Amino acid sequence: MRKYFGTDGIRRIANTELTPDLVFRVAKAGAYVLAKHSTHTPTILIGRDTRISGTLIESAMTAGFLSYGANVKSLGVIPTPGAAYLTRELNADACVVISASHNTFEFNGVKYFSNKGTKIPDSIEEEIEEIMDSDKLSALTAVGKHIGVAENAENYTDKYVEFFVNLFKDDFKQLPKDFCIGIDTANGATYKVAEKVYKKLGINFKIINNHPDGININENCGSTHIEQIAKFVKENKLSLGVAYDGDGDRCLAVDENGEIIDGDIIMSILANYFKEQGELKNNALVATVMSNLGLNKFTKAQGIEFKQTKVGDRYVLEEMQKNGYNLGGEQSGHIIFLDYNPTGDGILTSLMLIKAIGNKKLSEAKKIVNIYPQVLINAKVKDEKKFDYDKDEEIKLAIEKLEKEFSGNGRVLIRTSGTEPIVRVMIEGENQEYITEKAKEMVKLIESKLGN
Repeated sequence: MRKYFGTDGIRRIANTELTPDLVFRVAKAGAYVLAKHSTHTPTILIGRDTRISGTLIESAMTAGFLSYGANVKSLGVIPTPGAAYLTRELNADACVVISASHNTFEFNGVKYFSNKGTKIPDSIEEEIEEIMDSDKLSALTAVGKHIGVAENAENYTDKYVEFFVNLFKDDFKQLPKDFCIGIDTANGATYKVAEKVYKKLGINFKIINNHPDGININENCGSTHIEQIAKFVKENKLSLGVAYDGDGDRCLAVDENGEIIDGDIIMSILANYFKEQGELKNNALVATVMSNLGLNKFTKAQGIEFKQTKVGDRYVLEEMQKNGYNLGGEQSGHIIFLDYNPTGDGILTSLMLIKAIGNKKLSEAKKIVNIYPQVLINAKVKDEKKFDYDKDEEIKLAIEKLEKEFSGNGRVLIRTSGTEPIVRVMIEGENQEYITEKAKEMVKLIESKLGN
């Protein structure tokens, strides 16, 4: 089991758990592992979100890279997908994003990206951890003229803005005159870029939560608190609203009535649009096992292949790259358009959504898919027993019985938490009250068999 890296990089409370010393070591070890096959001095980009601890973590990260002999280009505050895009655009050797995504401000994190702009695989993270805690780390010290140099590269953010301008060019000139979109940037990494992009593309918008102060990132706003943009859209009679998360790689939406449009609905609309345009590669959509049963039934009805992976955008990406697919994502709004960027991109997702619905109202466009009610409850169990739910005959029989009752119109998904003594019980079906009752029964059974 990995000691530092989790499912999405290293994420901890800044300066007490994610200490400058830890960051220095992960930078130095990371520079070595990611550049050891290179014959030139490595160049590493660093981007961050708006957290108060961002400059502290960046300083330690920069010191680690320079100590190894790598050069650093500091991008400043930039969305995660922007940093990933620029890694390829500038032919950098690697990139690090300092962000805790949708978490509250006291957390921060470190995410590595390869020279292709993709999150590094588990095996590379394991190798970095091995170097971090080894005697070898002190030997990886540059001296004299080999010490690295850092430079301010915040102006490169404009290249990311131009990426959107070039991609969409004249696509929004036919929007209705009264079209206006609400944007919630979560006081996070998209707070400047989003405004620039929408202005340059000539899209009417009203923007909220774009005044970060270091501690208000994700605070009752953004994609984790979608109710704020929903209220804003209704009060201002806007055409639709979009909300990004703290680092800008996710996007959720609301229609003109303030009704939530999650990642599954967004993917349905986009998959249908891509297929109509002849742009859905290998006629497939990739999503995780957490995606709604309604998405599965929608793809079948449309004759689209539906590929499911483990939970996590990195696994969605792996499936897409392996089989040549170009559209995939998660229910959380982390959508990947592999033709354009190998990571989720909130701004790109919102622009694709506007383009796909054309002159329709989003409330009409969303009717393309029937989303089933879904309930998720955590069962608290003994840590040493949390992986045993599928070995217990009584639990297995209860799951099989419930799935038979659904007859294809419901689903039971049991997952173990990778970090907590928890087994997650997710049930979908046509009746919210019924599936809630059944989920509580399942949790009670699991806790009685595997709990304290």
